[in-house]
Amino acid sequence: MPASADDTGDLSPQGVGWFRFYFDDGRWEWSEQVQRLHGYEPGAVTPTTELVLSHKHPDDRDQVAATIDSITHTRGALSSRHRIIDTAGTVRWVVVIGDQFFDRRGVAIGTHGFYVDVTPLRHSREDAITTRLGEIADKRAPIEQAKGMLMLVYDLDDNAAFDLLSWLSQKNNIKLRVLAEQIAATLRATATGAIVDKTIFDHALMTAHRLAD
Repeated sequence: MPASADDTGDLSPQGVGWFRFYFDDGRWEWSEQVQRLHGYEPGAVTPTTELVLSHKHPDDRDQVAATIDSITHTRGALSSRHRIIDTAGTVRWVVVIGDQFFDRRGVAIGTHGFYVDVTPLRHSREDAITTRLGEIADKRAPIEQAKGMLMLVYDLDDNAAFDLLSWLSQKNNIKLRVLAEQIAATLRATATGAIVDKTIFDHALMTAHRLAD
């Protein structure tokens, strides 16, 4: 069933936040975390394409601008790995993973998804991660497997992959282990027998929670 514009919810892990982009009017929506990622307090700014591009690293700006122009005309999904510069001048690496969303007629009206902050040494959180994993030690295998697949497909580090899984789990109100099992199964099925475009992985990741319900 097509995703609606309301599918994307609130975030919890600090390194992940959601976005939406509407094709017809070029309107953007950012979660509080994506606003903070760019250096803004929540509600302090209304994102526009001009603002989005103004935060891209000079070496990445043209690539991202071309991608936004392309998806606006093709009504495709926004996915990218690039650098942004926040209001304090700090350079951050982000992975943007997106999928289309649709109106009631099944027409693609925008792209939505999430930003993952993958800046090297972004946070010193090993103790917190260890604690979390210790609490689910007997259920660790599916989570570790899903983390490994995300690390491979999206070139994430261990913490960023765990943040992404945690965020998806909380956003969709699904137990982390159950979601991890479904994501692993979905990504395996997607990759079977062929090398596929990464956008297929993006769609599989964005929709795995529906199969886990």
